[in-house]
Amino acid sequence: MDRLRALEIFIAVAEAGSLAGAAKAMSVSAPTVTRVLGELEAELGVLLFHRSTRATTLTDPGRSFLADARRIVEDYQVSSDAARGAHRAPTGTLRLTAPTLFGQYYISPVLLDFLDRFPDVVAEAVYLDRVVNLIDEGFDLAVRIGALTDTNLLAVRVGAVRRVVCADETYLSQNGFPRTPADLARHRIIAARHVTSSNDWLFAQGKTARVKPRVSFSSISAAIAAAKAGWGVTRLLSYQIGPDLDAGALKIVLEEYEPAPLPVHIVHAEGRSASAKVRAFIDMAAARLRANSFLNA
Repeated sequence: MDRLRALEIFIAVAEAGSLAGAAKAMSVSAPTVTRVLGELEAELGVLLFHRSTRATTLTDPGRSFLADARRIVEDYQVSSDAARGAHRAPTGTLRLTAPTLFGQYYISPVLLDFLDRFPDVVAEAVYLDRVVNLIDEGFDLAVRIGALTDTNLLAVRVGAVRRVVCADETYLSQNGFPRTPADLARHRIIAARHVTSSNDWLFAQGKTARVKPRVSFSSISAAIAAAKAGWGVTRLLSYQIGPDLDAGALKIVLEEYEPAPLPVHIVHAEGRSASAKVRAFIDMAAARLRANSFLNA
């Protein structure tokens, strides 16, 4: 009996919930699935499935064995890929996603250098200000800002960003610098709804200040443009105004009242068997992003 093949068939039956479904997934006949499964159960001395005309379900020993079977098959795939040099030669299509401005400012330069280094890779970068489901939407990796909620993903921390209050220096010279969060009550507020959906702005030590926006934008770029035009004060994430801070177009205020920074991670779902393209891109991106001062709050 080919034990590795038997494990793959066992896993396919568990995932399909039927012998016929496993046979289709594995491109073998149903009698072959039945025979291989019977040989595996005979060798182990236990029943792995309860079989009926309606369903094929795992027994208690079968559920325990499934985790080990998956690990064994994954370990074999990792070893065989390494032996063939798959992890040393990135190829194929890399699909990634990131928040819009983060992608434009920080991911695109890395991605273009990555493609120059690995000519057998093509890439699709989708920049969206929402959290995507990597598996359902077919992405290899994503940039996530803030606390991670999906424990099924592998995460590499690459930095942290701050929630900052900022304005154009001309506006500040004409209207005064806010010295405490309470001072915001006398300033014109520009709201960027993708960053702060509430009018209660959180500051250090759990303190909040209620603001009354004169204008609210669904676009972060529009809020930045309004602040640069000297119209008022806005609150953004530090990475979103990195180029504007460098150029002197915006100035951060109330730094001593900022809440704790938000972590930035690159996440992926491939685990230990991550493909060469995913591993190579994460390695390059992590090194570049960690060296960026705007991503090291």
